[in-house]
Amino acid sequence: MTIDLNRPSSNGSPAALASSPTPQSETDSAAATTAAATTAAPTDLDPADLLARFRSVRALTEHLCEPLEVEDYVIQTMPDVSPAKWHLAHTTWFFETFLLQAHASGYEVLHPMYNYLFNSYYNAVGYRHCRPKRGLISRPTVAEIYDYRRYVDQHVEQFVEEVDPATWAAAASVLELGLHHEQQHQELMLMDLKHVFSENPLFPAYRERDTVEKTRSVNNAPSAPTALRWIDHPGGISWTGHADDDPGFHFDNEGPRHRVWLEPFSIASRMVTNAEYLAFIADGGYERPELWLSLGWDWAQREGWTAPLYWQDHGAGAGTDTGSFADTGTATERDAPSADIADWKLMTLAGVLALDPEEPVVHLSYFEADAYATWAGARLPTEHEWEAVAAERPIRGNLVESGRYHPAATPAPAEARTSDDVQQLFGEAWEWTASAYAPYPGYRPAEGALGEYNGKFMSNQYVLRGGSCATSHSHLRATYRNFFPPDARWPFTGLRLAKDAG
Repeated sequence: MTIDLNRPSSNGSPAALASSPTPQSETDSAAATTAAATTAAPTDLDPADLLARFRSVRALTEHLCEPLEVEDYVIQTMPDVSPAKWHLAHTTWFFETFLLQAHASGYEVLHPMYNYLFNSYYNAVGYRHCRPKRGLISRPTVAEIYDYRRYVDQHVEQFVEEVDPATWAAAASVLELGLHHEQQHQELMLMDLKHVFSENPLFPAYRERDTVEKTRSVNNAPSAPTALRWIDHPGGISWTGHADDDPGFHFDNEGPRHRVWLEPFSIASRMVTNAEYLAFIADGGYERPELWLSLGWDWAQREGWTAPLYWQDHGAGAGTDTGSFADTGTATERDAPSADIADWKLMTLAGVLALDPEEPVVHLSYFEADAYATWAGARLPTEHEWEAVAAERPIRGNLVESGRYHPAATPAPAEARTSDDVQQLFGEAWEWTASAYAPYPGYRPAEGALGEYNGKFMSNQYVLRGGSCATSHSHLRATYRNFFPPDARWPFTGLRLAKDAG
């Protein structure tokens, strides 16, 4: 039975708990101490509206923890994974450090060591506990972390309700940044919990799917698949990045807005599916170095990759070791991988399911995505090509509000389609692009600790676009630039193909 920590009650619906889209009257701050680069006045952020969004985002984080037992909160299965307890504390520390300590007169921290334990990477804030050892910390307890959240939440509410206009002008954009920071950690927490459960030989489900969804996946009987089509784009001069006069929130790495030249290109109408990726595997995709970037081939050989993360082959030649789905897709003494999709299983947040041939393939590294694109006679789109296609299209798709927490097969529901039938641009899985994560022309990180939010990671990373099944609707926009190292596989990452015109 899940421990009762007197958490705020909810109606159980992720859609109801997720933050609503940013009202058009709200804008970001141009204050030098924030990581949201805009030219709008921070006083345009209404305190009552922002406080309502604060409550909604904080409630969703705790809603995502409702399926957990207390033991689930503390496990760390690899250095990239953080315990759920740490995510709950770190997002709280962010508001305490950058909002309350900086702007709330007389605020006293709950515990002097929390700054050390729950700082992530902000060097300007002080020393911090090492990331790979977060799972070794049993105290503070889970109950004490929820007490910490309530303590900070109460002070944030009091601060916003009593703040004077001059202080609000400096603090509003920090509060909004904290909301988007917490939405990022909501997705990270789901990624991390999936890895944690995949290491358990019982393969527990984080949250069972409803009967219809589960039956559909087990029977491998999706709706009629949507054929991949190529959507042509004429190229030319294209504007990319977030505009200063756009009232919506954005991170500093999304600007400055600038012009780019695009050669004519075509982009796939949907993401690559499990069945299509299995054809790559069956054709020796993991055994052909000519398909891979040199560094990617070295990495795949060293790690023994033979399939995406969380795939497991149950065919006749697959062997019997099923002790960890996080170790699947690695080389062993065995026959060639099965070409029959019925032989494959997949670890999901709903437990172990049959591999659905029409769902988007997920948990690929950049190296795997690039190798598949080469095998398919295509390439990955650049981030500017992707944005040119997505910029005029609505943000609709399988996002965290669906409560599915796993990519969905096409055809998507009617409301998730765009006018020209470009599917899955938003939601499902973050799409690797061919673009290295680098600053836009004229980019300058903000002064102070919050200037460390994005800029210092602009090395050895690649840009991903579009969001995933674990991303909130109100957190996304066409200019959003996610980024991961090219070997990362535990995020919800997939791919869409592109090719040069002609």
